[in-house]
Amino acid sequence: MYKLEGNKLNIYKDIDQNKRRSVYIILFFLIFTIGLLLIFSKALNWGNSIVIGGTIGALAYAVITYYSGASMALAVNRAQEVSKKDNPRLYRIVENIAITDGLPNPKVYIMNDPAPNAFATGRDPEHSFICVTSGLLDMMNDKELEGVIAHEMSHIKNYDIRVNMIAFALTVIISFVADIVIRSMWFGNERENENNPYLFFIAIVAAILAPFVAMFIQLAISRQREYLADASGALATRYPEGLASALEKIKNSSSATRVQNTSTAHLFFANPLRKHGITSLFETHPPIDERIARLRKMD
Repeated sequence: MYKLEGNKLNIYKDIDQNKRRSVYIILFFLIFTIGLLLIFSKALNWGNSIVIGGTIGALAYAVITYYSGASMALAVNRAQEVSKKDNPRLYRIVENIAITDGLPNPKVYIMNDPAPNAFATGRDPEHSFICVTSGLLDMMNDKELEGVIAHEMSHIKNYDIRVNMIAFALTVIISFVADIVIRSMWFGNERENENNPYLFFIAIVAAILAPFVAMFIQLAISRQREYLADASGALATRYPEGLASALEKIKNSSSATRVQNTSTAHLFFANPLRKHGITSLFETHPPIDERIARLRKMD
């Protein structure tokens, strides 16, 4: 089920795969964005300059978001940084797992939310952040909390956070491009709209397509990353049952947070979105029962 070398997962292979995956996602994004801009420029008579300008602008925004995306992800989820004196229990567990994994200590944040959940973000281990909800701290005992933190630290060690950060940046940009087209439809010249019967159709398609593409990019991160982080985290603590028990508690309650944000949903330990309508068809997380079963097979 998991490829082991001695008593360790093949972490270096995972890191290399994640670095390659980052390149693949960026290439897909560039091809998709340029194609989208070409369609819009033809339909809306924008000319080729909008394609060049839009591509350069999207790349510039992607770079900015890559470096500031972690702060954005923390801000949209209303997370607050805490010090060791604010929550010594959480800080001690984070420090211990960081030492075990041979990583620098990430900055620690807490979301004031009753739902038990957590996420890691950043662009590399030297610029990383771990955030947990107040509900997770209240619900979990030390062994369970240790399992969740070890899972999130595995995302940092395996460079999953870099892939996730890129996905977050690109989903925002795709939505931004679609928003430009919708605004052009509503605020554009009426005569131009009459001369171009495709304007309304293109705008509607863009509005529908953008969220699906965003979901696709998030799903491209692969649910397998969560399974591997579970396994790697369990090996770090030498106690798979701690993480399995934490997942069981989350399954029997709800991981849906009060702040609902689809662009950061794939960062979380468990699905933070309420399950309703079409969103249930695009789960960014593997089934909790399967995660528990795999962990107990490790034990």
